[in-house]
Amino acid sequence: MTTTLRPAGPEERHDDGRRARPYDICVNSRRVGGIRLTTDARFGPAAGRIAELTVEAPDRHRGRATVAALAAEEVLRGWGCRQIEVTVPAGAEAAARLAAALGYTERSRTMSKPLAGPPRLPEGSGDRALSEAEYPAWREAALAEHLRTQLGQGMPRARAEELSAAGHRALLPDGPDTPDQALRVLTHRGADVGSIWVALRMPEQPGGYVVDVRVAPAHRGQGHGRTLMLVAERESLAAGHTTLGLNVYADNAPALGLYTSLGYRPTGHQLWKPIL
Repeated sequence: MTTTLRPAGPEERHDDGRRARPYDICVNSRRVGGIRLTTDARFGPAAGRIAELTVEAPDRHRGRATVAALAAEEVLRGWGCRQIEVTVPAGAEAAARLAAALGYTERSRTMSKPLAGPPRLPEGSGDRALSEAEYPAWREAALAEHLRTQLGQGMPRARAEELSAAGHRALLPDGPDTPDQALRVLTHRGADVGSIWVALRMPEQPGGYVVDVRVAPAHRGQGHGRTLMLVAERESLAAGHTTLGLNVYADNAPALGLYTSLGYRPTGHQLWKPIL
């Protein structure tokens, strides 16, 4: 029996190069599932994504998903893509095993934590709002860090610069006075030691979301990152949220260890592989 992909609808094309198309997974012309392929919203036309992949129950555990995923690579290669991404929900062990067998590796993971009562900050620590005068320097540093991270993930510089600036404009149109955005500075014994940005309303996020957290280089290794996360929890609770989410890159072992120790658990894994 032969497993193939058959177009299940017209291809979507956009002026900025984005593409998408659904396919049926077929075995000898019999439909056994579906797959939807797109180009990646962040990396652009050179990166593809398996947005959906389902195999109907009677045909599972027969290698249908494996063949479909391999066929998807050929389709995306024909679109000019040089890498492919997929998001695997936490706990989807079969999907995770399949992705690992096909050579995908983890790029980042989303994590979330249920919130209870407002936490107390350590003795000597406090926080305050980021001021209008401090905002330009804070924004420049935040953009530089985001750019560094995206370049490290292989994103072209021009696109990384464009997306970083566009993201800040969209989420912080009024700077530190933007509603539903908390920009806080952590102080410790009179010194500013770090900052945190918590989005209190963000598309597709059910609770608060940590967008940016930074500890000043001279004050790292002293527990201030943990304290900043407590500030984020407090801000989220004050806004009426019962969960706090974030994204962390897989190669950032210190951050992963911190978030895990604070009670954050994975909700999804972003995987990728080159398809040169």
